[in-house]
Amino acid sequence: MAASLSIHPAVDNGITSGDTNFAGGKLVCKCADDPVVVETKSNSAHNHLCGCTKCWKPQGALFAMVAVVPRENLTVTANADKLQVVDPSATIQRHACKVCGVHMFGRIENPNHPFYGLDFIHTELSPENGWAAPGFAAFVSSVIESGADPAQMPQIRARLRELGLEPYDCLSPELMDLIATHTAKAKQAVAA
Repeated sequence: MAASLSIHPAVDNGITSGDTNFAGGKLVCKCADDPVVVETKSNSAHNHLCGCTKCWKPQGALFAMVAVVPRENLTVTANADKLQVVDPSATIQRHACKVCGVHMFGRIENPNHPFYGLDFIHTELSPENGWAAPGFAAFVSSVIESGADPAQMPQIRARLRELGLEPYDCLSPELMDLIATHTAKAKQAVAA
């Protein structure tokens, strides 16, 4: 039953193994004309699915797929003028294409942050194969804040485990679901 649940297009039909010899590649936004191109000189690390509301997700996906590369290994090689920071107040400065909206990379500018020096990327934007495979799912309960039905959380976690992606939250899954449901309801109350 869980196999029919769509998590992310890059993993819905199973996880493709990465290539330990892969040396990086291009990431391309969704624009048909003059796409933004980002290149890395290394493979990605810590690839995972993320349920937070800040990360870019493909249309219809419950989760984003996010990995990191060393900051010095990432270069924007085409159409950098199309990039803008989505939320200047966010810890991760997500650089998105102004035309198609795709997040091309995220950068932490605070040198005191534990992830300073790593850039966040979405490897599914690459035409190349070999990127490190996702290994877990983070902020799983946060998909509720993006509109997932709280009652569906057991099936979502089961599907993640079926794919070999252990779901993680800061507290027990049940408590995190309650916190996220409260947050989602508060947002709806403010918007109403």
